[in-house]
Amino acid sequence: MTPTSPLARSRRHTELSLVVMAGMITASAYTVASLGKFTEIPARVVPFLFSLLATLLLAHLAVRWFARGADPTILPVAALLHGIGYVMITRISDRLAGLQATWSIIAVVGFVLTLAIVQRAPNLARYRWTFLFIGIVLLVLPLAPGLGTTKGGARIWVSIGPVNFQPGEFAKIALAIFFASYLADNRQLIASGTWKVGPFRLPEPRYLLPVAGAWAFAVLVMVAEKDLGSSLLFFTLFVVMLWVSTEKAIYLIIGAVSFAAAAFISWRMFSHVQVRVDTWLDPWSRRNDDGYQLVQALYGLADGGLLGTGLGRGNPQIVPVATSDYIFTSIGEELGMFGGAAVLMAFLLLVGAGLRIALRTENAFEKLLAVGLTTTLGVQAFIIVGGVIKLIPLTGVTLPFVSYGGSSLLSNYVVLALLIRLSDSTARRLREVPDTPTTAERWAARRLRRQQRRAQKRGRPIPGLGSL
Repeated sequence: MTPTSPLARSRRHTELSLVVMAGMITASAYTVASLGKFTEIPARVVPFLFSLLATLLLAHLAVRWFARGADPTILPVAALLHGIGYVMITRISDRLAGLQATWSIIAVVGFVLTLAIVQRAPNLARYRWTFLFIGIVLLVLPLAPGLGTTKGGARIWVSIGPVNFQPGEFAKIALAIFFASYLADNRQLIASGTWKVGPFRLPEPRYLLPVAGAWAFAVLVMVAEKDLGSSLLFFTLFVVMLWVSTEKAIYLIIGAVSFAAAAFISWRMFSHVQVRVDTWLDPWSRRNDDGYQLVQALYGLADGGLLGTGLGRGNPQIVPVATSDYIFTSIGEELGMFGGAAVLMAFLLLVGAGLRIALRTENAFEKLLAVGLTTTLGVQAFIIVGGVIKLIPLTGVTLPFVSYGGSSLLSNYVVLALLIRLSDSTARRLREVPDTPTTAERWAARRLRRQQRRAQKRGRPIPGLGSL
């Protein structure tokens, strides 16, 4: 029997109670939304509650079995965001709700498989070049003739038979792993600044070139695919991880200047960028054309006020993409400013948990990977919410765990599993929980013992077995 610890039991009990609470909040919101829409309690509320709790309990049991020392707040916060998003999608479209339910199950299965397969986080660093290759292939896949399709002006989709997905959602994970692994091994060489250019001391190009080349390629491909949101995401991911690895603020300054220059050049060169900027600055003069969605979104947020119109009593479907790009508008209309603020606070808790994981670990790769994965979640939320409330020009990214979309949901649950694995790895290293052998290590030990017994019968013992 695998030993456990009081701290591990306490964390898992806390997680279980919070997960059940998130499930009950979701079920209550689902019932209230149906009452507001149809003035009756839906007949399928009990099956919905049962299937919801079963899915959440599967995720919890996976954490309890594979990562018993992990932070207990990460999964419940994600489950709450996922539940709120699903209720809003159900409120707007039954067809999309059915598809999202299917993707939710697939995402949780992906979450479980990630925890089961990645049982030692540092092992990921061994395959840095493999992850770089995977990331590059996923990035260029939408450009392949016969596979890539264009939707909403961006060529970021791949269609294989009846299945449509966005490879870029998974490329960000692969590139985050590559960046973390490479920078963890070369951070001191990059930070040393032995190459002098005028008054500046810069790192040797041979040390910075691999990671900078991968970043530049990713950004250029995203620009070619007209996916400006992902371009901004990859840019921020690289700059933040480079800053954290070197602890030099100069990279933030260089990143800000480079971003400003790239944004200006994009605005001058690409007509669709000019349209988005003009729509951002003055959507009212384009309210019957390109600015229609943004104007309707602002009207929806205004209608919501402080407390909202009530679940099921608003008109979020007026906005054409209310279940994906503008789902925060749907939440703000029916739950008000308080409901929107609650969603933002949930994201702050999720980002805070990820940064806490990075602060607690002393392993450079784990620290950088936790920062990178947390950055992808936080920047995505900032980009889409900032676009919806007219803080920045709107770009097409999803609100993690909330927006409709199978690729986004699956990739974000993989990110969640990796953060949980990193948290558990730190707990084991700090002796908060016993650092017991993983399932793969136990199977390997059993296999070696069987080989040892067979070898002993033949009079040829296997050396080195005693360490197992």
